[in-house]
Amino acid sequence: MSPQEAIKLAIEAKLDLVEVAPNTDPPVCRIMDFTKFKYDQERKEREARKHQKGGHLKEIRLKPKIEEHDYLFKLNHVKRFLSHKDKVKVTLIYRGREMSHPEFGQRVIDRVIKDLSGVADIEKGPFKEGRSIIVFFSPK
Repeated sequence: MSPQEAIKLAIEAKLDLVEVAPNTDPPVCRIMDFTKFKYDQERKEREARKHQKGGHLKEIRLKPKIEEHDYLFKLNHVKRFLSHKDKVKVTLIYRGREMSHPEFGQRVIDRVIKDLSGVADIEKGPFKEGRSIIVFFSPK
């Protein structure tokens, strides 16, 4: 049907003429209530997002002079996050004069990587960014 006829029918029905498939030949249009159509579409998207498990990004911050108990405590947090299918960003932050001995921080990062080798894959890193070393882990 011609576009003028379709518009006339839509006005008579007090509805909208909506182009459903613009890439087909000829383009497909439908007479409907556009606001209700948009609402239904948004509701379907919200429902689909609700059932999706994308995994969040969790962050753990360490310092080069971390004590053994503190290290193990934070390592257990990382393992728990990974078991919940979340990605983890481990950030080692240098403060003050700690930058003069970067090997201390590198040792801590290497230890984290070694301790998480069975549980996680390295997604990105380790790389330096300013006064910190960052590593991203994803669950295996």
